[in-house]
Amino acid sequence: MSRFADLLISGNFVVTAEIAPPKGADATAALAVADKLHSVDAINITDNQGACMRMSPLALARLLIDRGFEPILQLTCRDRNRMALQSDILGAAALGVENLLLLTGDHPRFGDHTASRPVFDLDSVQLLQAVTQLQDGIDMAGNRLASIPRLFVGAAASPAADPQDLALKKVQKKIACGAQFFQTQAVFQRSRVELFMETAQTYRVPVILGVLLIKSPRMARFLNAQIPGVRVPDELLERLDNARDPLCEGIEIAREMVSWAREYCQGVHLMTFGREELIPEILG
Repeated sequence: MSRFADLLISGNFVVTAEIAPPKGADATAALAVADKLHSVDAINITDNQGACMRMSPLALARLLIDRGFEPILQLTCRDRNRMALQSDILGAAALGVENLLLLTGDHPRFGDHTASRPVFDLDSVQLLQAVTQLQDGIDMAGNRLASIPRLFVGAAASPAADPQDLALKKVQKKIACGAQFFQTQAVFQRSRVELFMETAQTYRVPVILGVLLIKSPRMARFLNAQIPGVRVPDELLERLDNARDPLCEGIEIAREMVSWAREYCQGVHLMTFGREELIPEILG
């Protein structure tokens, strides 16, 4: 079992952050970002985030392991069919990757290769089922594996999505299919976190709250316009608009989100978009 899994299962409050692989063949800059993250428990590696082509996250995951970091490998259903997804999962296990976060993925029309054909052979629930089956020693075609991967598998949750009953039903379905932890999208309303966790905690599966650093009012409005399931409420927009230093206000908002997580959740996932040096201040 991974160190990250041990921490979550033993009841420790975990802190994760994320980095994107480079748009190129040199991972030096990405590794330099990782070197700022020794205070976190694990590092998420995004998989062509926003449907923009980058280096394979599996390659960066192995490089992070070599530097002593604990990676959480994101895998999306957008770019691979079931054969390729299973191959990458087995390859990840062979390379020492122990944690997965399974996602459906953004549609290519939102990214930098708009002519790309989306695959979506599986959705995130079906991919969870596939990983569970691989860990039982059988592939999706019913063939037995020569060796079995051992993985700690997570899924996404959307506490701010409407209707919330549907979001909770998706959580239940993902647990039934093998999800061992959840990482949420950013939630900017305490009431949403409280309401979601009131039910989610009864499932006894750890929930890591997404905490996103808003650096400007423009960024907040972009989130509302372009990111499904994320909503920056009017009162926070007003705070950012009226702030002498919007970044400082964004840090304060993130600190408030961390405090909610400490009250209701089992960890935080910090999305700081190039301002990793602010993580200690956000954590307080």
